[in-house]
Formats: sequence, C-alpha cells, structure tokens
Amino acid sequence: MEELENVVTLENSTIVIFGASGDLTHRKLIPALYHLYENGMLPKDFAILGVSRTEFSDQTFREKMQASLVKNEKHQCDALKSFSEHLYFESLNTSDVSVYASLKARLSELNKKHQTGGNTVYYLSTPPSLYGVIPECLAAHGLNDESDGWKNLIIEKPFGYDLDSAKSLDKQIHASFQEHQIYRIDHYLGKETVQNLLVLRFSNAMFEPLWNHNYIDHVEITSAEFLGVEERGGYYDDAGAVRDMFQNHLLQVLAMVGMEPPSVINADSMRDEVVKVMQCFRPLSEDCLKNNLVLGQYTASMVRGQSLPGYREEAGVADDSRTETYVGLKMFIDNWRWAGVPFYVRTGKRLPTRVTEVVIHFKTTPHPVFGINAPENKLIIRIQPDEGILLSFGLKKPGSGFEAKEVSMDFHYQDLEESNMLTAYERLIHDSMKSDATLFARTDAVEACWKFVQPMLDYKENPEHLFGYAAGTWGPKEADSILVNDGRKWRFPCKNLTDTDYCEL
Repeated sequence: MEELENVVTLENSTIVIFGASGDLTHRKLIPALYHLYENGMLPKDFAILGVSRTEFSDQTFREKMQASLVKNEKHQCDALKSFSEHLYFESLNTSDVSVYASLKARLSELNKKHQTGGNTVYYLSTPPSLYGVIPECLAAHGLNDESDGWKNLIIEKPFGYDLDSAKSLDKQIHASFQEHQIYRIDHYLGKETVQNLLVLRFSNAMFEPLWNHNYIDHVEITSAEFLGVEERGGYYDDAGAVRDMFQNHLLQVLAMVGMEPPSVINADSMRDEVVKVMQCFRPLSEDCLKNNLVLGQYTASMVRGQSLPGYREEAGVADDSRTETYVGLKMFIDNWRWAGVPFYVRTGKRLPTRVTEVVIHFKTTPHPVFGINAPENKLIIRIQPDEGILLSFGLKKPGSGFEAKEVSMDFHYQDLEESNMLTAYERLIHDSMKSDATLFARTDAVEACWKFVQPMLDYKENPEHLFGYAAGTWGPKEADSILVNDGRKWRFPCKNLTDTDYCEL
C-alpha cells in the first residue's frame, strides 16, 4: 500500500457500525474504509465492529463484505485479505439496553487486541427511530466516557422530521453525548467541489471582491436526478423532497455560497460563519410561499422510448400520495453582502438528467455597447457529475463588426493527475477519526435550517399546493413563473459541464 503525502497520522481506534447488515454499510461504508486502508490513511492498527440483530459470525460478516468489495470495487487481493482481518461482528438487539454489556465486553477485547486506547467512532447506519435510543444505551454502560479515549458519534440524516422533532432528538442525544462528540453527517459536504467553493472564493482576489449584491444579479442552485424513488418509496413517501434534499443538502450548499470568510480554517470558525448566514435567511411568510414556492410530483411518461412510472405507481408509495418530488423556491439572505439578491433553489426526481450545480449570474454591463443580447457572465460550479468549474464571458465573434459571442474557460477535476481524490464518505469518515468536525453540521445550524423550512412543511399539507409534471421534464410549468416574473429563466443544465446550450426536454 502506498501512503498518500500530507496525510495526518490517526490514532488507533475502533469503528462500530450500527446497522451493519444494511445496504449503506456494504455499498458505502466498508468500501470507503477499504479505500482509506489501501491508501494508507487508516491508523496503524484498528478494528471495525459491525453491529445489528442479524446472526452473523465474524467470518460470515467478513465473507459478506469481501464479496461486496470483489463485486463492486477494484481491489488488491493481499490488501483485501489483510483488511478483512480487522472486521468483526456482534449480534444484538440495539434497542435493548441490557445487551450492551456484551458490546462493552467485546469492545474491551478489541481495544486490547488492536491497542486502540479506547478511541471509538460509533456510526449510526440505522433507522432514524434509533438515533436517540442507541446513544442512551451506550451511555448507560459508560461507552460514551472519554476518560479512556475519545468517543465520536456519527449520525446519518435525517436529523429530525421537523423543527420540534429535531429539537427533541437533539435534547435526547445531548443527554448522553456532548456536542464535540456528535458528527451529523451530510455527504454533500464531503464532495471536493463543495469544499472547493471556499477555496475558490477566499483564495482568489478576482472573485471575492465581486461576491456581493453590487456585482451578482442572482444565484441558481440545482440538484436534479433522472431516477425516481427506486426502492426507497416507503421512506420517501414519508419524507418528500423538502426533507430529503432541500432542508439539509441544498441549504448547506447555499450557506457555503453565502457565508462570510472565516478568520481561520477550523471547525469552530467555519461553522460559526455557516450558522450566521443561515440565521439571515429571510423568513417564509404566507405571501412569500404563495408567490415563490412550487411543489411538484412526477407523473407517468414516455422518455426516449422508455415508459417511466408516475410517483404513485412506485413500490411503497400510497395510491393517493400528496408527497412532493420537486421543490422550487426563490429565497433571500438578508444581510449586507446579499441584500436584494434572489437565490433560486430547486431539486427534483425524474428530471431530464442527473446534475448538481451552483450558477452565479453576474450583472450585465450598465450600457449595452454591443447590443442588448450581449453574453451573460456566469460562474458555474458543478458538484456532480463531471465535477468542475466553468466561467463564461463574451468575446468578439470572428468576422466584421463587433458581435459578441459567449465563450468559456473550464476546469474538470478528472483532469487532475492525482488519482487518489477521496470520495465524500471517505473524507468524512477520515475526518471523524481525527476528530475534525469542520464538514459536519452543528446543532445550531440544524435548528436554523429546520426553523427556515418549517413554514414549507406546513404549506405543503394543503393538497392544492401540489402540481404534476411529466417524468423526464424540468418540473411543473408553474415553477417557471418564479423566475419569469423577475424577467429571468431557469438554466437547464446538461451532464457535460462544457455544454453551454440548454438541454432538450
């Protein structure tokens, strides 16, 4: 294994994965840990303990994880064998506090074997109903005590169902773990292009002076998916696009676009600035929701000869479901930097393509010397796929006269020579193991997001506020009015970052 340069040496530790027999473990968590191991980014010694009700032995768990890695990942046989020797399994009912005595004994055994000093990461890859239960059970047996090594708790989204439930869950977890021990994971924040937002803004004198209401006309944030709910119908029908994508992923990305520069790059300073901008989100009044929010649900359609089912025809979805699969919102940040600049945010399933991007639309020149159709200056930050950055501007079209043409300069992450760029889960798991909470949501940020979103949750209870859209289109036609009323129009991005034309619907 070749160790990457500039890698922080981690202390020996144990990673405990609750819900280890589930889909997330074998699709994301174990592959992420294996890649870290291949790249020399795990501690010199470590243990990975899977925990769930499933009756696995250490050997059967190792075989299952090995089979998943062989099927889905490029691997080295020697590395896979040695990595598997660090895998263990403990079968127990995670909601029964009495059986955690056996977990404590197993951890003590692994701590001695791998010389971890009690350092432990608890990863809750479980249903949200257990997010408050498991920390209580751990605390009841002293497994939260940091006198014999640090104890970090990673919690998957969703953190709460609404504002009240988020506050209740926060209170329940804080009764067992302190805030510095809690890592609320949002895999979007682990993406290189999301983190690069900060470097792009704060390390370049050519961008940061323009990053305000004097030069920016409006901002678009889009997260589109071509797929429907697939096998997640049961979960999604209870959540919807507002809870599943908007409340966490998109508001976090928006906060990184809008935040002020931190005094230093560390967890406290970074998260302080994130919270400040979230607290400046203009509250959503009833009139604002009526005029600036559109909710939609996809219906059956034929796309490129393929018959796509409507949302209500998906497995696990109620026949009369009013759950939204599309959200489009115009919102504002009421502070000095962003006064009057609209942010247009949208997310949806069964749209024409899979793409997540931020588009900064700069103001046009004050006097149209070269005609009213002069090219628009845009900075496009592509988060997925085809991760990269594109800057579009105007140049003279070859020939006589002074007709301006839009051209672009672009950068693709895939063009970097370094092939060991970490995936989102790899980066975030690694950060949790070195107790770096910079890219994890803090409790006040979570509450600020839920406080902003709560009026949307109340608004969508009215069945009249849901519009249909054909699968494979860019959402309900009613969403166009959000921008049309302002004399603007949505950008319809293609998969290719360099393609500046609108996608065909």
